[in-house]
Amino acid sequence: MGLFNQKETYPELDKLYVSVIIAAAGKGTRMNMDINKQYINIGGLPVLASTLLKFDRCRLVDEIILVVNEQDIIFCKNKIVDEYGIEKVKVITAGGNERQESVQRGLAELHRDTGIVLVHDGARPFVEEDIIIENIAAAFQYGAACTAVPVKDTVKASDENGFVRETLDRSALWLIQTPQAFRYDIIADAYEKAMSEGYVGTDDAILAERAGYKVRLVMGSYSNIKITTREDLVIGEAIARMDMPY
Repeated sequence: MGLFNQKETYPELDKLYVSVIIAAAGKGTRMNMDINKQYINIGGLPVLASTLLKFDRCRLVDEIILVVNEQDIIFCKNKIVDEYGIEKVKVITAGGNERQESVQRGLAELHRDTGIVLVHDGARPFVEEDIIIENIAAAFQYGAACTAVPVKDTVKASDENGFVRETLDRSALWLIQTPQAFRYDIIADAYEKAMSEGYVGTDDAILAERAGYKVRLVMGSYSNIKITTREDLVIGEAIARMDMPY
C-alpha cells in the first residue's frame, strides 16, 4: 500500500532531539458537558494523562510541550503532570483561538536542539508506542509523516443539490490521525508560509503539503480514536478494557 514501515533500524534516531507538542487547548463543545473532554476519566485515567504517559514512556522522546487553555495551566500542572508523574513535560503554555495557533505557540517553546517535531491531539489517548516511533523514523528519512488508516466504508462525493456525483476509489483514501512528525526546519517553514498567507489548515500535514513538501503515510490504528463526542466515551472505555496493547 506504500505506507512507511520501519523494516530497518536507524541508530541515528537515538542521537536526535525529539520534541512533542500536545495540542490540548480545545474546548470540547461537541461533547456538551461541563468538564473539558481531556479531563474526563476513561479506563481510570484522565484522557490527557493517558495521552501524555504514552509519549513520556517512549524512549525516543526527549521533551513534551503541552498546550492548554490559559485557565487550565495550573490545573494541568498540579492534577495531570505532577499527579501522574509525567517527567518529560518541559513547558505548559497557553493555546490560541484555533488549533493551528496553539501548535504555533508550541513551536515557539521547543528546545533549541530539536531535530524532529511530533504534533499529537491531547484527546487521542490510545496511540501505540510503535506508531510514535515509526513517525519519528519516517520524518527522519523523508522529512514529514502523518499517521493514517485505510477508509473502510464506500465514499461518495455529492453535487450542490445533495445527489451523488461520483463514488470515490477508497483504495486511495485514508483517514488521517495524529501523531504527525516533521523535521524541525520543515514544520517551521510550513507554519511561516501559512502565517504569511493567512491560511488555516485542518491539520499540520496540509501546511507541509502546501509548502511543497511530500508527506509520508504511516500506518495507524483504528483504536487510535479522538475523543470528541459522547459516543467516543463508550468506545474509549471498550478500548481501555481490551487485553491488547493500545
